[in-house]
This record gives sequence, C-alpha cells and structure tokens, in this order.
Amino acid sequence: MRSRAPRASLLAAALLGVAASVPGASAQAATTPLVEHMVVFRDGRAPVKTLRAGAVTVRASGRRCAVGAGTPLAALVRSRAGALSVRDFGSCSRRARDAGSLFVRGIGSDRNAGRSGWVYKVGQRLGTAGAGDPRGPFGRGAIRSGARVLWFYCQAPAGTQSCQRTLAVEPRDEGGGVLSVRVSAFDNEGRGVAAPGATVVAGGVRAEAGPDGVARLSAAPGTYSVHAEQPGLVRSFAERTLVR
Repeated sequence: MRSRAPRASLLAAALLGVAASVPGASAQAATTPLVEHMVVFRDGRAPVKTLRAGAVTVRASGRRCAVGAGTPLAALVRSRAGALSVRDFGSCSRRARDAGSLFVRGIGSDRNAGRSGWVYKVGQRLGTAGAGDPRGPFGRGAIRSGARVLWFYCQAPAGTQSCQRTLAVEPRDEGGGVLSVRVSAFDNEGRGVAAPGATVVAGGVRAEAGPDGVARLSAAPGTYSVHAEQPGLVRSFAERTLVR
C-alpha cells in the first residue's frame, strides 16, 4: 500500500496507509463496494474472496484505529487472509481520516524485510496512495464495485524500484475442444507484456505459454477456472470460461 512518498521508499510508499472513507466525503467513498480480493503469499498460497469492503477497525501501535469503507486495507481486513501486523506512523483514532499513516508490516507469517514487503494493486496498477487514503488508491475516489484488489509480497530486483510483475489471463474457446489462453505480465504502472513460459492451469489440465505468451490446451466440454503462474512472478486471478 502506498501513500505518495519518495520513490526511494518503495515499500514504505507501497505499504503506507490503512485508512478509509472520511465522514462527509463523496457518496462514492461512502458506499461499500463489492470486490474480488486475493492475497498471494510467498509460499504460493492465494486465497480469493468476493467481499464487501466495509468499514472496520484495526489494532496498531497499541490503539484501535478506524479503517473506512472502500479502501484496499478495509478489503484486506475483511478478507481474513491472515493475522495483520500494523504500525501507526501518525495519529490514528476512531476517525478514519486519521488512519493515513498506518503501515502494514505483515500478513500471516510473511513479514516485511528490508526493501521487500506487502503492496497492493487495484486492477493492474500498483496503488499510488496509502491503502486507507480517503482519496482512494489513485487519488480519484474509493474502490468501485467489480474491482479486483490484489495484495502480494513485493520483491524488487536489485537496482530497481519496481516489484515483480503480476500475471493476468485471457482465455478463449477456439472450438473443437481447444482452449487458448493469453498470459500477460504487468509492471507497477499496469504496462503488460507477453509472459512466455508461464504455466496455465485449467482444471486438471496444464500447459506452458509459448514465445507469444499463448498456451493452448485440449479440454473436454465444460466450464473451467483458468489461472497462470510462473516462478518469480505473481500468479493471476482466475477467469471462468466455457469450452464447448
């Protein structure tokens, strides 16, 4: 999660924040969006939930801190993906507008270390504001219903300010029992490139993406949940597709 902080502090910027919608803010921020939420742990576990990112409280630095609706942190708390370790670098209180300096240091057994630690994306882009910033992840309002919120453990390669890329899949029924799946890998800014070598999983069927980032699988008629994974990258959300 990030508040807009110096680039040198990728993690601090990426993780700072944990607030929520501010009382009296826009109607959009006051709603409780329905989102698809995934946390990808270092061991590959990736619990997914569809949930409402409603207002919650979180314990940080010995205090109970308000976290408002429609923020990535509210979604994380609601997901119950793992115990949270949060530190307050500001003055959190019962008012969500005071939670902008909360810092997520750990989810479950995965704790921040050095330049590595937890960050979030909404859609394909890394948040540019704190996860609880009342302005929203990109300064344009709270998360909207239908959004995908991804939390993952950022491991920035040496000499860079970017996290590892995150995968996304586009499955397509080619007919005749053939399912093609295009796999793309997205950077912090949401710029995607083909992901050759990624493994596509559709039910019990697996295939490797070719140089163009496309995998082709033979599949019996039916509905499949399709995702992609690749060492060093962050696995994708699953997409449901029908093979005729």
